[in-house]
Amino acid sequence: MMSALGLLTACGSDARSGVGDPATSIPEAAPEGVVCEPGQIDGDLNTYTPAGYIDPELITQFEAEYGVEVVEDFYDSADTLLAKLQSGATYDLIVPSDRMVAIMIENGFLAELQKEALPNLTNLDPFFADPAYDPGGEHSVPYLWGTTGLGVDLEAVGESFPPSWGLIFDPELAAQYSGGVSLLDDERQAMGAALKYLGYSLNSTNEDQLLEAADLIATVKDRIVFGGGDFDETLVAGEVVVSQGDSDDFFTVFSPAEESLEHFSFVIPEEGAAVWVDNLTVPSSAEHPCSAHSFMNFLLEARNGAALANWAHRASPNAAAEQFILPEILENPSIYPPEEVLGRLEVIIETGDFESRYAEFFAIARS
Repeated sequence: MMSALGLLTACGSDARSGVGDPATSIPEAAPEGVVCEPGQIDGDLNTYTPAGYIDPELITQFEAEYGVEVVEDFYDSADTLLAKLQSGATYDLIVPSDRMVAIMIENGFLAELQKEALPNLTNLDPFFADPAYDPGGEHSVPYLWGTTGLGVDLEAVGESFPPSWGLIFDPELAAQYSGGVSLLDDERQAMGAALKYLGYSLNSTNEDQLLEAADLIATVKDRIVFGGGDFDETLVAGEVVVSQGDSDDFFTVFSPAEESLEHFSFVIPEEGAAVWVDNLTVPSSAEHPCSAHSFMNFLLEARNGAALANWAHRASPNAAAEQFILPEILENPSIYPPEEVLGRLEVIIETGDFESRYAEFFAIARS
């Protein structure tokens, strides 16, 4: 299913986009010499995840099977996650996205995984084993993945629209429907959309290409709303008719079987888009790292990985789980993109000092 996803070798929900300043201090590490065995429990498990991100039935099953309590805490943004760890808060397992994983590794917030305690790592699709944001998968286990594409109001745009960023950037195409559009108020996501529409990499470090992308955004800025985490809500509320945003948030809104929502759809633009990968990680200050490893390995079991995908209505990096994933999910091209689209997807990577240029060009586009 993932044979074209070499995109992970290149390195993004409200909880993904826009990360703040890196950590200013390295947290106190857990006691050295702790060696975890498969299935070992060393205390109750304290987790910090986006709200509603782990199937409650799986948590109950894990608690019963391992005789441990899972204590959940929730964050609403990547900045909140980072700030909480910077403040000295202690958790055993957290779920950061790809860009945040790289930042946390650089600043010493994540422990190296004890892979001997994770025998179910072999269930992962090989393309998730060596992501650029965590070479070799030394600090993270991919949990769920998806894309940043377009939510569309079919009543306004029609049923036969092309799945293209042109819905935002092509004046002739935009003239065929009435209503506003929104781009994420995030320089990498908004500029990335324009770059993909122009046929470039969303990780481009070519200033001429970035200038072209900025000019493209500037030409349509009068009809654009630059939004944040409410991109799905503004679409459903009718404030815009086309909205850039993460697939999982749109699916959360669209999935209820309500007739009032049947005219909304999520599409992955044919020019390509950004991919996000959320990950299971163990903070370097974790007090119960063995319980965390056992929980990670539990979620990596094929049937449990499928239960997660079916419950969350998301794509799973667990290749062994695919035989148990519901056909309406596995065969949905908006969740599992077809081969011809996969090759045009990219994970956003940090471009070092060039990140400031993205911010500058995006500011120019909006001015």
